[in-house]
Amino acid sequence: MEVEVQEKLYPTPLHSHEAVVRDRVVFTESLRRFHSSMSTKFMVPVIGGKELDLHLLYVEVTQRGGLAKVIEEKRWREVIAAFRFPPTTTSASFVLRRYYLSLLHHYEQVYYFRIQGPLVPPAASSQTRATPSKLDHSVVVSDSTMQTPKARKRALTEPLSKGPYDFTVTGSIDGKFEYGYMVTVKIGAETLRGVLYRVQQEQPSAASSSSLVAAAAAAGTSHAADVAAVTRTRRRRRRGWRRRDPTHPKPNRSAYNFFFAETHSKLKALHPHREREFSKMIGESWSKLSEEERMVYQDYGLKDKERYKREMQEYKERLKLAQPKEVVVARAEPSSEVVTEEVKESADGQ
Repeated sequence: MEVEVQEKLYPTPLHSHEAVVRDRVVFTESLRRFHSSMSTKFMVPVIGGKELDLHLLYVEVTQRGGLAKVIEEKRWREVIAAFRFPPTTTSASFVLRRYYLSLLHHYEQVYYFRIQGPLVPPAASSQTRATPSKLDHSVVVSDSTMQTPKARKRALTEPLSKGPYDFTVTGSIDGKFEYGYMVTVKIGAETLRGVLYRVQQEQPSAASSSSLVAAAAAAGTSHAADVAAVTRTRRRRRRGWRRRDPTHPKPNRSAYNFFFAETHSKLKALHPHREREFSKMIGESWSKLSEEERMVYQDYGLKDKERYKREMQEYKERLKLAQPKEVVVARAEPSSEVVTEEVKESADGQ
């Protein structure tokens, strides 16, 4: 791997720390100029359909001594509380720390700590790490957010080194070939260029589910039973879909279902980028409806319920007609009177 040292220095601050804390406009303008002078990309992130308040994030962290001290003293919950995220937001700590590292860490060094000279990488305790289940969908942020202008804008999120040093870096992809990528990363003031090989991993399928169960059992883990149960459930679901009758009547919808479908189409036209909030917005709108307004959708629900009953009755009748009828053939026994007459006629004939 070729090592190329490129010295990059912090720019001179345009305002004091007190000025950027006191005035949101001054903070925003100085932050944009800072990223422009560092040749780094700056964009206000969006969380839950709303722009993240970077000024509030900077103020809350710096008034507690900076990011490293907040993490060391375990005061991150205090920072999160200032944003009043909904209770359903479970990854707020990871997301805020990630954006602080990528957008505000070096700004903090210049405007809060008044550091000049070479770049100061984040402390090891400040590095964000996602859980294994979310690693493929999360962005790991570290000191390499300070990219050169010539680098491609495609972010490199795979960990480049997990050996005895046990740290994570990010960088940019300069080229692609059959077995991996040519990459550039930064660690402090050093720029490293090399090759990242891609490891081919086979995706588990239904055909290989039996081998997964056998491997788990051979390892002596209790996970084998869980894998087998999930596999059986998926197979039953697939078989159920195959056996489903396409002529079966469509289940009836409730009043809220009709209201949801109507309101969802309107919100999608008005707010195409806030689709994740539609369910909450529709629920709030439903609770604010008057009795007269709800009656309209309740009538829709009653009519659809009657439709479902009628179609189900017709469906059951069709099934009865389609079933083959059993034909019982009864053998008739001759009566004694008939037998007597036949015997008598034969006697007269003799």
